[in-house]
Amino acid sequence: MEVTTVAVLGGSGFVGRHLCSALAAEGYRVRVATRDRERARARLILLPTVEVTDVDIHDPAELSAFVRGADAVVNLVGVLHQGSGQSSFRQAHAELARKVVTACRERRIARLLHMSALNAGPDGPSEYLRTKGEAERIVRESGLAWTVFRPSVIFGQGDSFLNLFAGILKRFPVVPLAAPDARFQPVFVEDVAAVFERSLSHVKSHGQSYELCGPKVYRLRELVELVGTITGRRRPIVGLNDTLSYAQAFVMELFPLKQILRALGMLVTRDNLDSMKRDSVCVCEFPFGMTPRALEGVAFSYLGERTPRARYQALRSRAQRQRQGLER
Repeated sequence: MEVTTVAVLGGSGFVGRHLCSALAAEGYRVRVATRDRERARARLILLPTVEVTDVDIHDPAELSAFVRGADAVVNLVGVLHQGSGQSSFRQAHAELARKVVTACRERRIARLLHMSALNAGPDGPSEYLRTKGEAERIVRESGLAWTVFRPSVIFGQGDSFLNLFAGILKRFPVVPLAAPDARFQPVFVEDVAAVFERSLSHVKSHGQSYELCGPKVYRLRELVELVGTITGRRRPIVGLNDTLSYAQAFVMELFPLKQILRALGMLVTRDNLDSMKRDSVCVCEFPFGMTPRALEGVAFSYLGERTPRARYQALRSRAQRQRQGLER
């Protein structure tokens, strides 16, 4: 099954941008569905084989037309919060998965790559994980040549994970931290993109599910401390017990505070806390013989730019370049 054209849902998002870059680098023609074409094009404009199209992916007719002629479909769509203009968990996960499977069957597209999450399943502690699990079931029962990926939290340039902590440390002198002992095994976004890309030509990945984790397990408190060290903004951390954690999340969900925190990328809901009741870690090897990259080295490359010393060095280098230009 040769794949040359790939239709990507969620291609303008965090993981999607990295995946489109990886696919373009390997010569694939890529179609990206979006509801904001100009914004998506600005993010993907340097990728010559990527085409961005205005599509309502929740409209079955538009979705079917979008995937027509593709050799494979990649579904990266997911939401961490629901309501206030966002799709619900059920719409974004289970209902969309069903529509994608139907579109693939209509257009006779056999290959489907699907992004899920660690701990997704019908017995998941949160609605997020339960609807992710329902989407997995739909994909597994589709009869297509599917591959499911189940990552832990994903980090990298532009993430909403480590950057969330960096923003909190910048704004607050003390950090009241919900679920401080929740455990994660963060995986680098470029490693995730590489696994997706490689699976397209890897026949043995058909009908397989892969858990994606980095090389090291961290408690949430340790991750916040690490971000503080990298950014030069180490703050006292006050770990909250379960009762106070849920109280904090409840307050965050109040309107209009919810809107402000969502805009700042700082919203943590009770459903998010429910997801953290289960450790987001895995013990399997990384797929295709790859070695996942460690968080510390990668995170410093983009979070380290936030330190006063880094900003000073950047300004100094810029001034030197300008002075050299004048001297010429």
